[in-house]
Amino acid sequence: MTVRFEADWCHHELGPYRDCAATYERYPFDTLPPLDPAGFTGTFDWLGGLSGEPVPDTSAAELAELERAVADLGLALPADFLAYHRDGRLLWSLDEVAPAGNWTNFSPPLPSPVEPGAYLVRFFRDQQDCVLWYLYLRPGGECFVVHSWNEYESDYELLAEGELTEEEMADPEAIRWCAASFEEFAHRYWVESRICLDFTNGDGPTDPRLLAYLAHYARQRPGA
Repeated sequence: MTVRFEADWCHHELGPYRDCAATYERYPFDTLPPLDPAGFTGTFDWLGGLSGEPVPDTSAAELAELERAVADLGLALPADFLAYHRDGRLLWSLDEVAPAGNWTNFSPPLPSPVEPGAYLVRFFRDQQDCVLWYLYLRPGGECFVVHSWNEYESDYELLAEGELTEEEMADPEAIRWCAASFEEFAHRYWVESRICLDFTNGDGPTDPRLLAYLAHYARQRPGA
């Protein structure tokens, strides 16, 4: 049984261009600036490209352990995810721009509570776990990014202790599709975080890439 997840994007306000009712809000994809998939080749050129710089030994070891655990299930981590986390200059690029103090944090592969044979791998989380981002891995090699308000690693611990039931975990509405690839997720997250910080810390962005993204919202305004 292949589950079709609802799709939305979870992030913050973008200054006067996009409101946010709380710390986070979920935005329908038809309201977002479109992204060109051809720009996501796994080389992260929009972020300066792969540098070849090594990552700290602890980070390399954590990634290698995760890669082995996923391989033991007959699955594989996507190449763009591995390239980003193996590059010393790119690593933590998302952490550095996170407006709410989010950070890179891996979980072991966790069985999807709504789809037999599929697995979730948490890779990024809000500091208060308001939202968590996961790779969603399916047999056959399909992989995309989802977000959820559920911390499934803790949920499985509660399940093992009898404090949570499989029925309580099996809510497909709690998992939302948000990007076709890790690099696509990283790009939109980085751009929106930069915009958010530029408005928080000053008068707004001046980087042409960020202004081009905001132009989509400017065109939606009445009278534009």
